Amino acid sequence: MKKYIIVAALIFGTGAVITTSLNSCTTLATTDLGLAVIKRVLLGGINKGANIYGNKEAFLQNNLVDKALPKELRDINTTLEKIAPSIVAKEREYIAEAAVYTVGISKPILESAVNSLNAQDVTRIIQGEKGTATLILKEKTQTQLVAAIAPRVEQELNKYGIVKTINTALSGSNLLGSLLGGNKTNVNAGGLSMLASEQIVNGLFNIIEDHEKQNSASLLAPFGK
Repeated sequence: MKKYIIVAALIFGTGAVITTSLNSCTTLATTDLGLAVIKRVLLGGINKGANIYGNKEAFLQNNLVDKALPKELRDINTTLEKIAPSIVAKEREYIAEAAVYTVGISKPILESAVNSLNAQDVTRIIQGEKGTATLILKEKTQTQLVAAIAPRVEQELNKYGIVKTINTALSGSNLLGSLLGGNKTNVNAGGLSMLASEQIVNGLFNIIEDHEKQNSASLLAPFGK
């Protein structure tokens, strides 16, 4: 119970000892205090991700974003590297620039989901492994986020003409068309933007999860994390 008192002091920004007569740690964890701890961690991760996505260079240099690259797009880039490596660099840069425009779309969706967390979610977080809070957030929003940002990502990629550039570089290749839903010689624009959208969304979740795990010792220790 002493650990809960420490967390309460952290949340409310004081060094004062806060006493409680709650019957159990689980009961305390599902109160407003427990929700506040979880929300603080997740919102911190969301803000961190938004700051990275708002900076093209930070996006390009973040390995958590790179790890979110869908296998299909990674295979495409591997092929491109052998033919025209400069196009891969352009593709990555254009996706990074598109990501900047998605922050204003994704952040409100994520914040709303965090604010909708309930006692049942907190109990699951307490009983789960590190990263469970982010997993729950992902379950609640991943599909919605991809659908919400995909039109803007496609708009930006079309503006930069990357699909046409890839098709020109890989004229005659069967690989890219089959992967992205085009014919044997052309990449489907919607397929490329969807893969880019998946990377953007899942990269954001990777950043949030990393933030959750980094802060679990100081903020989630009372919950056994």
